[in-house]
Amino acid sequence: MSPLSGPAEDERTRADEPAGAPSPARPLAPLTWLYAPGDRPEVVRKALSSGADVVIVDLEDAVAPQRKAYALDATADLLADVHPVPVHVRVHTPRDIPTLAPLPGLCGLRLPKVTHATDIHRIARLAPGLPLYPLLENALAVEHAHAIATAHPSVRGIALGEADLRADLGVREDSGLDWPRGRVVVAARAAALPPPAQSVHPDVRDLEALAAGCARGRAMGFFGRAAIHPRQLPVIERAYFPTPEEVEAAREVVEAAATGQGALALPNGRFVDAAVVEGAHRVLSLAARAG
Repeated sequence: MSPLSGPAEDERTRADEPAGAPSPARPLAPLTWLYAPGDRPEVVRKALSSGADVVIVDLEDAVAPQRKAYALDATADLLADVHPVPVHVRVHTPRDIPTLAPLPGLCGLRLPKVTHATDIHRIARLAPGLPLYPLLENALAVEHAHAIATAHPSVRGIALGEADLRADLGVREDSGLDWPRGRVVVAARAAALPPPAQSVHPDVRDLEALAAGCARGRAMGFFGRAAIHPRQLPVIERAYFPTPEEVEAAREVVEAAATGQGALALPNGRFVDAAVVEGAHRVLSLAARAG
């Protein structure tokens, strides 16, 4: 099972913003999510100073079976303190949750292998008020994407677990996951959740392939990406930060929208409505984050 975002602010979309609103309707979600193995607390502490927006302590795939108990204890020790960076935990089993849920340093739970909305209901009872981030890792989960995304107010985001999904579907080419990727993007938007982050790129040395994959993900509607090594973080950021041309176009939209309400046309003939203005505000916010 799996965690997400930082403090308990609600990131769900507000649909009632006017076209000329001075700020984006949806706050920016985290851009980089760095996994660190729960049985290596020294690696987790390094991850906390890596510059990632969120650190995900992994109690599942990254930890050998004989070290699961130690990983849970070490993670509980870490989460006894609050950290400057939001810390989420990808749990191995729901039995981990009673140990973790009361701890002040825990900001979210990443939930692997969720397949039904009822899975979320059970977890929400174990961790009342904690942000939940289900991972969809098989065909049934993808089919139930919207039901999972809307299962409970504690769900703050959804994402694919592509390694397991690839195996479940028997997919050999990366393009074979395009439909599930589109499905999770649409389900998140329909549920008024932030755009999903991309799944990890498993080759930490092939940064060129990582950048190309991020460009494809951005074009499909994803926002940001999970990582398994700090060297991947700046590649993800560069791929998702807007270009100077995109920033200039966004400024033109926002300035035009400030002159009135409702739909309007730019000097180049481009039609602008509230959704376009919202997107322009997000581009400018992301540019400000880039510095």
